Amino acid sequence: MAPVKKIVPSSILTIDADSEIETPESREDIVWHEFQNAYRTKKVLTGTLGGIEKMDQGGMIAVIYYKEMRVVIPMAEMMINLIEDEKHNYGELVQRQSKVLGNMLGCEIDFLVKGLDTASRSVVASRKEAMYKKRQIFYMSDSSGNSRVCEDRIVQARVIAVAEKVVRVEIFGVECSILARDLSWDWLGDANERFHVGDQILVRILSVDAPDIQNISVKADVKSVNGNTSKANLARCKIQGKYAGTVTDIHKGTVFVRLSIGVNAIAHSCYDNRLPGKKDDVSFVVTRIDEERNVAVGLISRIIKQNI
Repeated sequence: MAPVKKIVPSSILTIDADSEIETPESREDIVWHEFQNAYRTKKVLTGTLGGIEKMDQGGMIAVIYYKEMRVVIPMAEMMINLIEDEKHNYGELVQRQSKVLGNMLGCEIDFLVKGLDTASRSVVASRKEAMYKKRQIFYMSDSSGNSRVCEDRIVQARVIAVAEKVVRVEIFGVECSILARDLSWDWLGDANERFHVGDQILVRILSVDAPDIQNISVKADVKSVNGNTSKANLARCKIQGKYAGTVTDIHKGTVFVRLSIGVNAIAHSCYDNRLPGKKDDVSFVVTRIDEERNVAVGLISRIIKQNI
């Protein structure tokens, strides 16, 4: 007599009676269902910019990951608006767009699903349409003439790129650059030390120009969101006092120092045989208090530690 073949249950046997284990396949099914719903309802989804690839046909695509699933956005749909004229041919423009995207790797990206291929489970999307949709909601005036993003309002923004002296943010579908002087009351030697791609930060809207959905510009800053403690800190600074500090910048012989007591300082001379450099730890002697500019003026008595 042939042995009876036992039927093995398809579900995973779990330690806790009521719990369920998600497999990679089941997670993929759930996410695919989300894509189908988003495609049908035109819902804006958010993923992470994970890569830039060159296609066989020669075009560039951005690769977004949404809950571990790959989404492709053509370069033309990434809303990377750069100047294109007789001085910039197509090849140069693509190279510049690719460089901009490279600086944005790791940032959060909103997108609208534009196409689905069930067989290969591939997704094509548009960042441009998602940004336009957000602009319509947050910048266009309602029936009473008000908009959600308006002057003097504090809003949340996404950091999408960081350079030494500037941070690029996206504020509800509109990109905006914030210079180092508007990032902090402290002197910042390098914005990378405090801001990172993928961060979400609070900014204050300084101005909004929104004639139509395609042409919206925003100015914002970070430092006005935080209280200015420079005056209170400056009061603790004593003439002929000696304080430790870090060199944040050097311009035309003037050395800008951030003192450890929370004061911005300017040195026009250095008594150390070595020349000071950015990020050097120094000993600073205060010779004068400039209350109008909220800075201490003095000299560098010695370099404690060079940043080599």
